[in-house]
Amino acid sequence: MMPQRLRLGPLPTDFAATLRGLSEPARSGETEGERISVQAPFTGEEIGWVMAGTNEDVARAFERARSAQLQWREESWARRRAIVNNFHDRLLRHRDLLCDIVQLETGKNRASAFDEVMDVATNARYYARHAEKFLAPQRRRGAVPVLSRSMQYHHPHGVVGQISPWNYPLSLGIGDAIPALLAGNAVVLKPDSATPFTALLAYRLLFDAGLPRELVQIVTGSGTVVGAAVAEQCDYLMFTGSSATGALLGATAGRRLIGYSAELGGKNPMIVAADADCAAAARVAVDGCFSNSGQLCVSIERIYVDRRLFDQFREAFVQKVKEISLVNGFEWGAGMGSLASAQQLETVRSFVDDARAHGAQVLTGGRARPDLGPYFYEPTVLAGVPEQARLRREEVFGPVVYLEAVDTAQEAIERANDTRYGLNASVCAAPATAWALAPHVESGSVAINDGYTTAWAAIDTPMGGRKDSGLAHRHGREGIVKYTASQNVTEQRWMSIRGPQRLPRRGYAAIMAAALRVGKTLRFLP
Repeated sequence: MMPQRLRLGPLPTDFAATLRGLSEPARSGETEGERISVQAPFTGEEIGWVMAGTNEDVARAFERARSAQLQWREESWARRRAIVNNFHDRLLRHRDLLCDIVQLETGKNRASAFDEVMDVATNARYYARHAEKFLAPQRRRGAVPVLSRSMQYHHPHGVVGQISPWNYPLSLGIGDAIPALLAGNAVVLKPDSATPFTALLAYRLLFDAGLPRELVQIVTGSGTVVGAAVAEQCDYLMFTGSSATGALLGATAGRRLIGYSAELGGKNPMIVAADADCAAAARVAVDGCFSNSGQLCVSIERIYVDRRLFDQFREAFVQKVKEISLVNGFEWGAGMGSLASAQQLETVRSFVDDARAHGAQVLTGGRARPDLGPYFYEPTVLAGVPEQARLRREEVFGPVVYLEAVDTAQEAIERANDTRYGLNASVCAAPATAWALAPHVESGSVAINDGYTTAWAAIDTPMGGRKDSGLAHRHGREGIVKYTASQNVTEQRWMSIRGPQRLPRRGYAAIMAAALRVGKTLRFLP
């Protein structure tokens, strides 16, 4: 019997209208202008629509946000903390609804949807607890002790522009905004046109938690119109997406001389060393390669295995991949869900077909599954991928990975680093070996005996990309300090550090040179 394909109706009218009402443009009756249809990847059916914003809508959003930010930046830490903690609790209380909407818009499996809920809750709790400490005025050492007193302050940039992607619409739609808001900024958000309802629901919960309504403005629409306008008007830009788009936005930020944070693409490697536990490494690889149907920037797309373990690892890994259950629906038991769109399906199919045409061997998978839904594709493992194949170096952003044998750990490191990307990596090995290898991998994060989750979840540690994989970091102290402008305030006391006016400059130079030599030895100077 063929599997039953899920059938969906549209979002309830009152629910859809409530969410659309949170976004710009709020035209009369929401009937004027161009609409953007939102589809469910499970079925390809329309579940609702939002308006396509214009340059005028973005300008109006920034005007409202700037006005609201003037009052918000004076709000007490206690009030900011209380709102975010309230949001944290509401998020967990409404976790089932959030998972439903995330799955409805993305087609991912239930476990991957709940990962987003956990991530945002963790993010909210962490920054609510630590933001005040991270941004508190700090006393710094002046050039000469006693003669000067120096303080460092952190001030909000003003309005943060945020452009978020479709693959993690909850985590990346609101997770980056939480530290920005706690730091005293307003936010103008452009969610991806394929997943606007997840972002709208998340911010509805944040507004219900007490955040001033005007402080966050959500403008739905295209990247070429709304995204470009956000980049042209914001005081700081936060972007998650492709390296190509990130470079274009970076040029805008550079021309405008504003701060810019970007998490971009990756061609992330896994190294399986000679002393790895093969069975455990195979389990790690399944999670690292096929979570969220492989549609995440930190997903593993190439695995380098010590030749002595290659056959054993390949057999164990391929068997586990064959056991992954593809499910069209909302139940918890699904191992993998759908791809997000027809475009994603075509991209994945083209990479696999190109690798085949160049002589690569498909060990498992390699097929679309229209019997399950319009955009389903099997988790796919290849070997023998030649240099000419696109799969070798380009990011797939789908459930596809290739295996390759290496003779030494040094060769594995060299292969892992032979890429223009540097976002995430994984090392499976005995702990001593893994900790010795990991610092030599040129990536912003390295997960030991895990694919990516343990590194991403280490929220106290900054995470970002190297090379073409991005700029700046999210998480940790850096993840909130970036949303502020640092200010140096220093007081001169008693006399100038240039010395008394009556002291000849030559004598001053001799005294200061001697003081610097002593200061270096006694370490009383900064």
